[in-house]
Amino acid sequence: MSTLVIVIIVLALVFDYINGFHDAANSIATVVSTKVLTPLQAVLWAALFNFVAFFIFKDHAVANTIAKTVIDNYITLPVILAGLVAAIFWNLLTWWYGIPSSSSHTLIGGFAGAALAHAYYVKGWIPLGDVVEMDKITKTVYFIFLAPLIGMLISIFITLVTIRRNVYGRLVLITLSAVGMWFLFGTFRITKLEENLTKFYKLDKYKKELAKHPDDEAVVKKYEKAVANYELSKPYLKNFDAEGADKIADEITAVVDVKYLEESKIKDVVSKKLKIDKLKKDAFYDERLQPLCDAASVTLDDCKPIIKDYHIVGVDSTAKALTLKLGMEKIGDYEKFTKSLTVDAKKDLKKELVKADNRTLLYCIFCVIGMFMLSYIYCELIQKPTANRMANMFKKLQLLSSAAFSIGHGGNDAQKVMGIIGAALIANGTIAEFKDLPNWVPLACYAAIGLGTMSGGWKIIKTMGTKITKVTPLEGVSAETAGAITLFMTEQMGIPVSTTHTITGSIIGVGATKRLSAVRWGVTRSLLIAWIITIPISALVAGLTYLLLGAMGVS
Repeated sequence: MSTLVIVIIVLALVFDYINGFHDAANSIATVVSTKVLTPLQAVLWAALFNFVAFFIFKDHAVANTIAKTVIDNYITLPVILAGLVAAIFWNLLTWWYGIPSSSSHTLIGGFAGAALAHAYYVKGWIPLGDVVEMDKITKTVYFIFLAPLIGMLISIFITLVTIRRNVYGRLVLITLSAVGMWFLFGTFRITKLEENLTKFYKLDKYKKELAKHPDDEAVVKKYEKAVANYELSKPYLKNFDAEGADKIADEITAVVDVKYLEESKIKDVVSKKLKIDKLKKDAFYDERLQPLCDAASVTLDDCKPIIKDYHIVGVDSTAKALTLKLGMEKIGDYEKFTKSLTVDAKKDLKKELVKADNRTLLYCIFCVIGMFMLSYIYCELIQKPTANRMANMFKKLQLLSSAAFSIGHGGNDAQKVMGIIGAALIANGTIAEFKDLPNWVPLACYAAIGLGTMSGGWKIIKTMGTKITKVTPLEGVSAETAGAITLFMTEQMGIPVSTTHTITGSIIGVGATKRLSAVRWGVTRSLLIAWIITIPISALVAGLTYLLLGAMGVS
């Protein structure tokens, strides 16, 4: 691993740490302002549940979105470094002035801005859509406005349900909401299963290849085979909840010949040894290097007959034959190389299906809903409801709602740094695809954001907890629960939203249920301006940083 990659990983974790204390206010501002917890207790509580998110979110869809924000050809290590430097700068600046800006949008803006500067520097003026994935950028921009709006609407609904005097009507509405959530997250699960099945058969990859080479018969055949296998496998997904990933994987691999996928994976291993992706990128910038790329491609073609015999001769014979063809210099560690050739498509399919299973998250949500309902029953039906008893109940419930929001914060924001580290490892040739991300990356990212949250962010806590509107424990519960639900929903959709925007919208929502004048709209307007300018300013700073790094000889 190169020195530059190590620097990027360290900076990415530093950014994750800063993200933690920058966004600590999001999950603990209302708990501190309502005096449910002391500041120290609150940050420890939030940090704990930031890390708990590591065990709940299995499919890193948000990280994958971030990693693919920029077109592969324009993802270089200096681009990633410049994007990170810009993101860290803007995060620290807004933290210093107590502005709750979005760490997510800072990172996306920085990454995209550095890539644009790089593209224009080496290729001249080219269309924006040739540098960044516009659909991913567009979704992110939409949710600058949609995330706070969704959080606001949900918080208004929760507040209006909570203040209903008829406790039976309240319980019925909560039950109906839980049923609606079951169907909503069930839809997310089916969508995710289909998306992961698409990844397994590499449909998107072949579709892009087909768009570039529509007349290439080999590409057409690969795409058609992937589509046919996907359509053949898709009906089995509807039995996922009843049968589980193991049985579904068995059923699919019994009717679909997945040997070609195992051969494709071995081909990827050989391609990595030949550094074909790096050579292609080098040739993209310098046509004089194209012969080297062509020579490596010819060597890969020469290896295909050996790879074809994999299922006949076995791993050891395949490893020996490939070593003779490639030479020990390219193979490196022989034992490690042999181990990398041990592939199992059924096991890979099971992994993809397991990633889509969001029932653990759903069960956690239902546990929280159950505790809310039991609290209402105890305080209002079993005990005589008093103002003091109800206030204490909401203070205790706020612990649950803040924990839920902290899980959403950890699951959403830690993944963004995972995406950046993943992009760096791919650009360096350490891994071939994002799905090959080493296990230490998510663990390190969740740990860094948890440690950052423990450091707190008191200036922003003051803005979030008191300046927008005065928040009571009841309203704190409503805001945090609404924010948590919004984050869980957007994480399932793979959209990198801002936890800052989400909780701000939720706080505005609870303030507006009292009366519109309860919200300090002047503060809200200032926050909105900060949100809108974050992506362009981060992009500009990143572009200038990239040019500065170039002048310093960083490449």
